[in-house]
Amino acid sequence: MSAHLEQVVAGLRAAPGFGDVRLDECRITRLGGLTNLVYRVDTRGQSLIVRIPGAGTGDYIDRGVEATNARAAHRAGVSARVLHADAVTGLMVSEAIADIVTMTPALFASRAGAAGRAGAALAKLHTSGVAFDFRFELFAMIAEYLKVLSGKDVALPDGYHDVVAAAAPVKDLLAAHPLPLAPCHCDPLCENFLDDGAVMWIVDWEYSGMNDPIWDVGDLAVEAEMTPDQEAELMRGYFGGDPTPAQVGRMVIYKAMCDLLWTLWGLIQLADGNEVEDFWAYATGRFSRCKALMADPAWEGHLAAVAAG
Repeated sequence: MSAHLEQVVAGLRAAPGFGDVRLDECRITRLGGLTNLVYRVDTRGQSLIVRIPGAGTGDYIDRGVEATNARAAHRAGVSARVLHADAVTGLMVSEAIADIVTMTPALFASRAGAAGRAGAALAKLHTSGVAFDFRFELFAMIAEYLKVLSGKDVALPDGYHDVVAAAAPVKDLLAAHPLPLAPCHCDPLCENFLDDGAVMWIVDWEYSGMNDPIWDVGDLAVEAEMTPDQEAELMRGYFGGDPTPAQVGRMVIYKAMCDLLWTLWGLIQLADGNEVEDFWAYATGRFSRCKALMADPAWEGHLAAVAAG
């Protein structure tokens, strides 16, 4: 009998109404996940998601904050209902959303209207009025991830600190032209979007917090490898019409800045021995994409558009 399956059932027993559930009552399916073990469990006429946190994730994820924000996202109408969340261990049990497709870059390209639905879902979250715990602040998180990495045996890509220094004007620009903070997902991987063809749902609130809302838009454009046409659809779905040059500029800024941050996240995964993928290639690919965007001749124009409002 698989130890993982026993662990899943033990986790499910922590949820209200499932204290006596048995393994032989459950149909268990392993789902995706870069850092955690995620399972769908069908039992007693219900479909549930059991999330077992990955090793080392407690170093950089506050599980209490995650649980609070996941519940708030459900109240906002964009996410699944949480049945149980352990702020110490990180175990989480939630309801499964029915009749959905887990998104990928290819599905964002092939499913008609998917980018627009994702934009609408993000707008619904950002304008919901719910409050998230934690302030997701880009440059503070870069500093925190560098601190985490200082205690691990892994090297930064050549020139990383130079690019952080080159991003100082971006930090100043965003500080001078802030948007009201909104409850944000902050880690909009494609796989965190679930599409039923009419509505896009969002899950996995590990990195969520109050943030500049356009971070989510720019980051999703990167994660979904969107074409310019897809990006335009995403932004129309988000803004309810064509975006202004300042809105486009802000989105492009965050496309670069999310890669600057997640480069470090990839290095943490590498140092922690996560074998889900080649995290050195992940990190260096992110860093190269960030540098290329900041070196693009259009970059200064986007900064100027944000400055002009």
